[in-house]
Amino acid sequence: MNTGYSIARIGQRLGKMTALFILGALAFAACATPPPTASPTTAPTQAPAAATTAPTQAPAASAEPIKIGMLTDLSSSFTPWGVQARDGMTLAVKEINEAGGVNGRKLELISQDDENKADVGVDRFERLVEDGAVAVGGIISSGVGAPVGAAAEKAKVPVFLVKSGTETALTRGSRYTFRTCLPAAPMDAAPLLQYAKEKGFKKVGAIVADYPWGKAIKAAIENTFKDSGIEYIIEVAPVPPNTDFTPFVRKMADFGAQMIIGTGHPPGNTAIVALSADLAGNVPVTGSWVPPDLAVGGLKDVAIGRFSDFSCADYFSDSYADLAKRYLAFSDNKLMSDDAVAGYAIVQMVAQAVGKVGDDPVAIAKYLHENEFNMPGYAHPLSWTEWGELAKAQPIFTTISAGPAPAGLNEAGDWWFTLLSHSAPIKPYEPTK
Repeated sequence: MNTGYSIARIGQRLGKMTALFILGALAFAACATPPPTASPTTAPTQAPAAATTAPTQAPAASAEPIKIGMLTDLSSSFTPWGVQARDGMTLAVKEINEAGGVNGRKLELISQDDENKADVGVDRFERLVEDGAVAVGGIISSGVGAPVGAAAEKAKVPVFLVKSGTETALTRGSRYTFRTCLPAAPMDAAPLLQYAKEKGFKKVGAIVADYPWGKAIKAAIENTFKDSGIEYIIEVAPVPPNTDFTPFVRKMADFGAQMIIGTGHPPGNTAIVALSADLAGNVPVTGSWVPPDLAVGGLKDVAIGRFSDFSCADYFSDSYADLAKRYLAFSDNKLMSDDAVAGYAIVQMVAQAVGKVGDDPVAIAKYLHENEFNMPGYAHPLSWTEWGELAKAQPIFTTISAGPAPAGLNEAGDWWFTLLSHSAPIKPYEPTK
C-alpha cells in the first residue's frame, strides 16, 4: 500500500485529465422547442408539459433581435464548466429561433470571455450591456460572480449565476442577480446531512481548503451537523500543487469516517478520491459540483462507486434525456452537465419574460421574481427569494456507477449515475447585509 502520495504523483497515476480537473477546480469558490412556460411544480423526474408557442402578449414588437449576453470562462481555469454553459445557451437560442423566435423577433446571443478575472468580468459585462443585452448569464467563478452581481445591480440588468457559490454574490438589496444551479455555500451542507441520516452514518469527515470557499463550507458543516447526533471531524488542508493529502485522508480513515466530504476542497478532490481508495475503503467522497465527465476522465475506474457529487440537473428524468440527446447532437461536449442545463434554462426564461413583458431589463427581472419555472432537465423548479437566492433548491446526489449509460446520453465513457439521495428543499440563505 503506497501511502506517500502527493499531487504530482497522483497526477502521474491518473493522467492528463486529472491535471485538467485540478486546474479547473483551483478557481472554484435536434428538435426545435419553444420556451417552456412558468407553471406549478411537477415531480422532478417528470417531463414538463409540452411548451406552447412563444407568448404574444408583450408590448410593442420590434424588428430588432433580442440580445442575450453570455459571460463565462472560455480561456482559463473554468473553461470545462464555461463551454457547457455556453453550448446550453446557444442550443436554446437555436431552438427558439427555429420555432419562430419571440413575437416574431429572433434571439441573438452575444458572448464575452470573463477569463476568470474579476475586473475583466465586470468590464465584459458592461460591454454586453452597452451592446444591448437585456440579460446576461453563464457565470461560473465566485471571484467573477460577486463583482459582476454588484455591476448588474447598478446597471439594473438581470445576471444569472450558474456555479458562483459565494454568499457574497447576493446582498439583501439584490434584485437583478439570480442563482440558477449552485446554491450559496452556507446551503450546501444540508443535503450532506440528509444523506448521512438516510444511510444511518455515525461518523463523517471533511477536508476543506484554506481559502474562502473552504472556510464557508467548514462553517456550513459545523452549523448544520451540530446537535445532529453524527460525529464529525474537519481537517483544513493547504491548496496544491505541493500538498500531500495522505495525512489528511489517513485521519479520515483513522476516525472511521463513513463519508468523506471533499466539497470544500475543489483543488484536492481528485487526490482525496484516489487516496481514499487505498486508505479509507469503499466510502463515498463528495465532489464540488464538477462536470461529471471531467471528474471521471481524471479518476478513471477509481471513480466507480466512490466519486459522488451534487447536481441541479435530474439525470434520471425524461425531460433531461430528451434535452441531452438534442444537446449531444449539437455540441462537441460528450455529456450534458448541469451547467449546460442551466445555460439552456437561462435563455428559455429570458425569452419567456420578453414574450410577456417586453425587452426592458427591469421588467424582465420583475417577471422572473414573480414566477416559477419548470425547466427541462432540472431537479427542481426555479424560483427566487426577493434577493435572488434559489427559493426551492433540491439538488440530487449521485455516485458514478459502471455502465452502460442510457442510450444516447453519454459519449464520454461506459458509465452512468446511481441516485443516492434527492434533497428536500433547502432553506434559502439570507444575506446578513
